Amino acid sequence: MPSLIDLRRRVRSIRNTQQITKAMKMVSAARLRRAQDRVINARPYARIFNAMLADVSAAAASDERVAENPLLAAREEKRIQLILITADRGLAGAYNANLIRTAQQFITDHAGQQVELELIGRKGRDFFTRREARISGELTGVSQTASLKEAQALADESMRRFAAAEIDSVYLLYNEFKSVLTQRVTLKKVLPLTVSRGDQAPPDYIYEQPPAEFLSHLLPRYVVLQILEAFLEHAAAEHAARMTAMDAATNNASDVMNKLTLYINRVRQASITREIIEVVSGAAGAAE
Repeated sequence: MPSLIDLRRRVRSIRNTQQITKAMKMVSAARLRRAQDRVINARPYARIFNAMLADVSAAAASDERVAENPLLAAREEKRIQLILITADRGLAGAYNANLIRTAQQFITDHAGQQVELELIGRKGRDFFTRREARISGELTGVSQTASLKEAQALADESMRRFAAAEIDSVYLLYNEFKSVLTQRVTLKKVLPLTVSRGDQAPPDYIYEQPPAEFLSHLLPRYVVLQILEAFLEHAAAEHAARMTAMDAATNNASDVMNKLTLYINRVRQASITREIIEVVSGAAGAAE
């Protein structure tokens, strides 16, 4: 049986850990508000951009020059680039584990093809560098601060390699922010691009320049937008996952401390009762 000193030392250790997890929860909650605002503000822009791209694509469908755009070239997927966005830090529950597991499943499903990993974040980088994975590039320290600059650089390199036929397709794998309690692992195909309005007729717009030329300017920006949107979604989802994990850790620490405190009180009570019995027994023996 552990001594009272050991039990009290354990309670102090758990209390110190609880203070750390509570502080991390508060920090993540404050950062989540800003990241969530960025995501909410970006979604309408992305939705309108997608609708505009579909309208221009429908207007330019009859132009033969559209098929010559290298970003629309559909080829057999022999070489695939997977852009994996993970966190730079842990303590976020199963946030990184779910992404890594999905990436491994993606590699397994494309076993007959060459999958190259573009790793964003230390957790994904550390995991796959210790294994036999084909890594085309890595970027760490920017998963929470990634801006248009990083998205533009990543998109430019992916488009350059795709246009040069070094790769046949590009996929994005990241966590989409749904709510504070829910983050959804999302796998999105970025290249080759496919834009369509479905069965809806395109609006009768009057373009100052040929729709095909306008489309050629929109497509690279669309790739950049998808990567930037993934960065923003990841930032909010990571803070939400860490806040939830730290809240659960704080509550678990309270439960453990309550159980230990109850156990300490029982041990003390048993010790006091034993001492009283010894005193009474000694006094009774002396009286006889």
